[in-house]
Amino acid sequence: DLEKEQLKTLKKVVKHFENGLPIKNVAQIAEILNLCAEKMNEQEAFTEPLCELIKLFGLPFQKKKSSDEVNYSVEVSQSIAQLGYLMRVPSSQVKIQICKSILSFYNMELPGKLLSGYQPTSADYKIRKAEEGGLAESLVLSLELVENQLTEKLWILKALQHLSTSEKSCGQMVKAQAASRICLYLNGADPSGQLMFRSSDILWNLLENVSKEEVVNQLRSLECVHTLKEAFLDLLRHGFRHCDRQLRNDLLVIATLLAENPAVPMIESGFAKLLIVLATFNEVKLTNPLVKSFKLTYSYEDFEMKKLLFNVIGILSKDPSAAQLLGENHVIPALLYYVKQNQNPGFPDWSATQYEELQLHAIAVLASVAPVLVDKYLSCQANTLLLLFLQWCIGQDPFFGRGNSFHGTGGRGNKFAQMRYSLRVLRSVVALYNNAVSVNLCGQKAISQLLDVLKYAAGKSEEKEGTVLLEIQADILFILSVLCENDVSRKEDFSGGGIGILIPFFQMDPRKLYSGLGHNCLLLSALDCLWSCVIGCSSAEDSFIEKQGIFLLLDLLALKEKNLCNVILGILVEFSENPKTISHMSIWRGKRDQTAANLLIELWRQEELDLGVRRDQDGRIVDPKRPIITSFQKQQKVIPVPASCPSFAIMEIAESIRAKIYSLFCKLGFEKLPGLSTKDFVTLAIIQHYFDFKIGEVWSEICAELKEEFRPVTPDERTLKLISKVTENTGRAVIALQNEVLARQLHRESQEEKKTYKKIQASPTQRDIINKSWENFVARTSSYEALKKAKMLQETLIEDSMFKSKISNGPEYSTDIPKLHTTV
Repeated sequence: DLEKEQLKTLKKVVKHFENGLPIKNVAQIAEILNLCAEKMNEQEAFTEPLCELIKLFGLPFQKKKSSDEVNYSVEVSQSIAQLGYLMRVPSSQVKIQICKSILSFYNMELPGKLLSGYQPTSADYKIRKAEEGGLAESLVLSLELVENQLTEKLWILKALQHLSTSEKSCGQMVKAQAASRICLYLNGADPSGQLMFRSSDILWNLLENVSKEEVVNQLRSLECVHTLKEAFLDLLRHGFRHCDRQLRNDLLVIATLLAENPAVPMIESGFAKLLIVLATFNEVKLTNPLVKSFKLTYSYEDFEMKKLLFNVIGILSKDPSAAQLLGENHVIPALLYYVKQNQNPGFPDWSATQYEELQLHAIAVLASVAPVLVDKYLSCQANTLLLLFLQWCIGQDPFFGRGNSFHGTGGRGNKFAQMRYSLRVLRSVVALYNNAVSVNLCGQKAISQLLDVLKYAAGKSEEKEGTVLLEIQADILFILSVLCENDVSRKEDFSGGGIGILIPFFQMDPRKLYSGLGHNCLLLSALDCLWSCVIGCSSAEDSFIEKQGIFLLLDLLALKEKNLCNVILGILVEFSENPKTISHMSIWRGKRDQTAANLLIELWRQEELDLGVRRDQDGRIVDPKRPIITSFQKQQKVIPVPASCPSFAIMEIAESIRAKIYSLFCKLGFEKLPGLSTKDFVTLAIIQHYFDFKIGEVWSEICAELKEEFRPVTPDERTLKLISKVTENTGRAVIALQNEVLARQLHRESQEEKKTYKKIQASPTQRDIINKSWENFVARTSSYEALKKAKMLQETLIEDSMFKSKISNGPEYSTDIPKLHTTV
């Protein structure tokens, strides 16, 4: 009769704690649960008491003190974790009761009567302890025990659905491979549809709360992708309810995340083809068995699905293995369908707002797909359609963009968004440097049309600046740069109206470069366009110079912006081949009457400071053996490289601006340069011998490489030493010249100092003379005798100053003023 007594006692325990378990007794009840679970293997009668005890875990735990929650924390988390382990008990009733108790953690209801002297624990206490005990992981592992039991499986999934709202629980679930396990239930037989709904919701929570890469890695198997595809297809064909369409879109988002990983077999499973066909069937109008019975209802859910499908195409375009699939299923014609004005806005098709959003999304995706399918792009006359669309964008047709989507940013009440994405498509194909694309565009007079669009955008930008308009201008400048590069006839076409449009970009207010809107990028694009579209065509160069272009470039250079200097100097070096350039550079004056030569020398000094080149306080060479070596070059070890590979000394020429400054001085000359100080002349001596020093650097690298490999023969070694000596002698000669310049300056300063000292010395003597003159004046005014003396002296001086021989028949003049009574 022992079992009967035990059952009787269990009922008493359940009755005693029917209003909630005291937190200090939770561990003891958990032990009883384990004993009951063991007894169930022999006596089924223990099932009912076990379920009743498990039900107690669904009630709030009771605490006597506030500190009980902390003091019994470990015991409680272990006891709740025990619920997960009890899922091994071969009883559906027990499994369901465990899940019900877990669900009550999230919807806690207080019992009708509380224990005397006790208070319920906080609402989220059990949830936190469940996370700490790893309950979620146990439940995921228990799914294996209910593979063929739909009811139990749904209860477990319901519990996991609640647990997966926690980041910590999601981490435990992923550890138990929850994503792959649950994904396989999507297509399971379930008339109620709960299995798919709950499974997809758990997958969503996992993706939101854990690393997406980790979840995708668990879903990357062919079996999982195929299951996802079948579930999506089933909802597509038979899901007519609002919730079915929402669930279909949720699965499509999960599929999108999978498509972002190239290792996921989207193509092999046929899922990629299904999604591509779905995305294009409405625009291409070709019958396909995959979507034979599907019709768009133009509901909000179908509109969202359409956008998601476009997004999938954009993602697949990044996978080279999907290119053939995209080409075979007419993706380019389907996307080009939207490169036009909406002719029939409103019912029964998409509304005007929806059409605009789809249009912008389609053109944005076209920018990703077009470079992958260039031949198909050209065969569909895409350039023609885009140019016509751009013409409409700058036209006067009434159009009011809604601008209420991600792609519609900045497009409210205008066509800027359409213009922006159309230019992105042209930019993406032009950036391939494909000759067929360039010829096709130029054959349709794209250069003049793009200049019209640029002029329009620049005019609108003056009214109200924004990132969208700045991006539009930068993209047009890039497209023009690629089209005109290395083609003189196209440069001539550009110069007709392009230079006048290009000049204002170089007159930009320097403060705008720090606005963060994109003016910096726009200016760099304009400089790139100048380099590609003007340089190399004499008529274009002359036109730019006549419009004071060289002055504007030097004004920009005087800003000393690090990211601009290299480009501007490169452009000036190219322009220096034109004889008019040097005269303009010589005439230019900056702030405080700065000359071009002085500006270039200042840039040289700043560059050497940034590169860590050693100079003394007067700017003289410190190391005559390696006069221009940078700190980076000093740190590099000797690495023998093939003759075809550039060494550090050669690469430094391309990366720094010193070579460009030297090239400009070769054109300007090194003598008779106005506006230079002594310090400038010291630096100029180094610049003048830059080429010699660079040759010495290269020979130094050759010597070091030879010593690493083998010892040169004696004649070669002697020659190498001689070359090294020549470089050192050049360095010493430059130092001597610098010393001479500084000595002359010191002598000049000494002479000026002496002159100043003499002036200071003469000052007291002059002061004495002035004082004496004043004293004489005062004496004449106050002493009559002194006045008579002064008068006699005056008459004597006048007499002495007269000619001794009188002029014949000439009048005589008196030096006295009659009736004068003043003494001054």
